[in-house]
Amino acid sequence: MADEATGTGAGTGSGTGAGTGTTATTGSARVDAWIWSVRLTKTRSVAATACRAGHVKVNGERAKPAQVVRAGDEVRLFHAGRERIVVVKRPVTKRVGAPVAAECFVDNSPPAPTRIEAEVVGVRDRGTGRPTKRDRRDIESLRGGRAR
Repeated sequence: MADEATGTGAGTGSGTGAGTGTTATTGSARVDAWIWSVRLTKTRSVAATACRAGHVKVNGERAKPAQVVRAGDEVRLFHAGRERIVVVKRPVTKRVGAPVAAECFVDNSPPAPTRIEAEVVGVRDRGTGRPTKRDRRDIESLRGGRAR
């Protein structure tokens, strides 16, 4: 083997399982590391911050970053303006490519809102100040509230 010639591989403590270079998979993983590994968040620190803020739930309970997830656990993540509901199929501890990440969970999330639905909230121009009473009445009537 080429690994024997270079002195790497089995016996060096690489931790990747038989020196194959594959991703380490175990029976469990930290929830923040798993969320990052399957590409639900861009960085692990964002995943840990979401856990601390209460935006991550495992089986209906608020999760701390070090909470363990196993196969079959339901993870709910509120991130980037939408809720993701996924069921863990395979816990991974190292970041994996997108095709492999898609195999590590079952996505039960509601469909992402369309661009038109996302713009339901009115956006005011910068520097225009608070809405006047007249503006508030107009906004309320647009939202289906009381008519004048």
